[in-house]
Parts: sequence; C-alpha cells; structure tokens
Amino acid sequence: MSNIYGITLRTEGKIYYFNGEELELENGKYAVVETEKGIQLGKIAYKADNAKVNIPVEDMKKVLRVSTDEDYDTYLKNLADSEKCLVKARKIAKELELKMNILDASYTLDRKQLLFNFIADERVDFRELAKKLAGLYKTRIELRQIGARDKARTICGIGPCGRTLCCSTFLNHIDSVTMNMAKNQNIALNPSKINGLCGRLLCCLTYEDEEYARCQEGLPSVGQTVKVENSKGRVVSVDILNRKYKVDVDGVIKEIELGCGKCNK
Repeated sequence: MSNIYGITLRTEGKIYYFNGEELELENGKYAVVETEKGIQLGKIAYKADNAKVNIPVEDMKKVLRVSTDEDYDTYLKNLADSEKCLVKARKIAKELELKMNILDASYTLDRKQLLFNFIADERVDFRELAKKLAGLYKTRIELRQIGARDKARTICGIGPCGRTLCCSTFLNHIDSVTMNMAKNQNIALNPSKINGLCGRLLCCLTYEDEEYARCQEGLPSVGQTVKVENSKGRVVSVDILNRKYKVDVDGVIKEIELGCGKCNK
C-alpha cells in the first residue's frame, strides 16, 4: 500500500494529497513533488490515513523525492526571481496597453515554466506579452486568466467568520453555490451577509445545505396559512434545524414542533 501525504505548496497552508509510494517522510520536512503546473517544492503536513482519503491513489500526483538543501536554496531563489518577473511583466503589459491585472508569478522548481495569473474584465490577447516574456526569461511562459473566486484563493485573506479563507486553506474543489442555499437557511439576502471577499456567494453556504434541506421537509413557509387544531393561522416564524414553527392564531402565538422526522438530529 502506498503512503499518502498531505502536502502544502504555498504559505497559505492549503493541503493537497500526494502518492508517496514507499517513501517515509517526516512532518515539517520538504519534498519535491509532481504537480499539474510542473515540479514544485512542498512541505509535509502529515501522513494521511488511506481509508479517509476519498481520492484514488492512481489519480494522485507523486512525491518524487525528499528535498535537499540545494532544492530549498533553488526554491528561495525562484521566489525572489518571480517577484522581479512580476514587476517586469506588469510593466510590459502596460506598455502594450493590455487591460489586465497580473496578480502573481511563480517558477516551477526546475525553472522550466514561469506561470502568471491575471484577472481581466474581458478576454485579452496576450500573445505579444507571452512572446516578450519568453524571449526575456528563456523558459516556457503560461499566462492564466482567473476568476473572482480564484483571485481570492490566490491572494488569501480573512473571511467574515474571522478565519483564513476556506478556498485558500482546505477547499480543493469549489462546489456550485446558489442563492437558494441562502434562502433555504433563512439568511438575510444582503450582499454584505452572503457574499465573500471575492464578491461571490459564500462557499460555506454549501456546508450545511444538505442538512437544512433534510430538516425542512414537512415545514411550512413563513406567511403560509396552516391549520392548528380546529383553527387556522398564519406562520410567523420557522426554526428549521429544531423543526419548529410559530403560528399566529387570532392574535395568539402557538408553537408547533414536528420532531426530528428525517432530520439527522
């Protein structure tokens, strides 16, 4: 059975799983890993429990080797050089009058590729920019336009909960987030309440959506007319997770409790 390791590739601490095969690696040490963007240096966060990782081992990228002092020195040099590349790329883009905002630059460990992430309101013809950068740095250039969520993930920050953004720490995949999720959870549809730093709907709306949908079964909506004993009343509030609702019956507020039902409580 292969050893699986949780490894961080950047300072924000997001963890990716890698197939370490028979390598025995210590937490906190560095390793050279294969990624979709090329060879990179990563820091070992922990050795994972194979049974708890829901990614097939054959789909994981591999840990190539334990890093050396030379690898780490190269990594630090790449970080410093990539900052200089970012400044230069922004200058050239401005000279070419390209309407784009280049966010960051990064070398692969072997310097075979230099990647730039940028945002723009429209599609950008960056072929001339890529040509100039390739001639300047003598390596393969990749310019990647990213969206608002990817921008937040790249830049990182603190969310309204007071913690580091989920997309920058542990979310490897961002599910589709819809306005109905906020409605189902009785959250005020105020952009300041339901939007994240990226300006899009909060990713965490998906975390409890399934549970809210389960607990909501059989509950009436606020404003709905329902029958209470031998009278009729209007629903004035609903407590979804506790499966309770209050009804105004001729000026008297009555609380109705449905019990757990299909809700996992």
